[in-house]
Amino acid sequence: MEDDLTLWKNIREGDTQALKVLHDRYYYQMYLYATKLYQNQGGLEEAVSDCFIKLWTKRKDILIEHSVKSYLFLMLRNGLIDLIRKRRDIILLEVSSMPDLPDNETINELDHYARLYSALERLPEQRRRILELAVFESCTYSQIAEKLGISVNTVKTQMGRAYRFLKEELDPKSINLLFFLQSKFSMN
Repeated sequence: MEDDLTLWKNIREGDTQALKVLHDRYYYQMYLYATKLYQNQGGLEEAVSDCFIKLWTKRKDILIEHSVKSYLFLMLRNGLIDLIRKRRDIILLEVSSMPDLPDNETINELDHYARLYSALERLPEQRRRILELAVFESCTYSQIAEKLGISVNTVKTQMGRAYRFLKEELDPKSINLLFFLQSKFSMN
């Protein structure tokens, strides 16, 4: 796996594959950061994507010596401020109330959430729905079975398969996040 500065060097030389790797590495983290800052969901995906577009189109003019990740988050923050200014008639939020850039710990936490959500998206629809009902809505297995019109044994089987898949797909810290969510929402 290439580090960010090597990817940046390749991007400056016109390597679109390096841009894709960087995009895949940080898109979800940036999107989650944007949702924390800007509650109106409209335009967030576009704001995050614009960062990568600007990075590509202005690659010859941009100088990044230390942290590509920090530069991307700075671009996103500035883009969100511009978005807020453009939509003043929709949102009443002072630009000065925008939080500072996230620290590495916050970015790493966002990364764990992004990996968890990405893994959840890859679950089959019924299995994902069963897991969401159990974890996020605190439904018992019998309540899930009733809501979805399936047997309790099917719920148990699908939950086991969902956890097995997530354990295979996620690193230990992301799995700990899932177990934290499970204990927080009192899984039955």
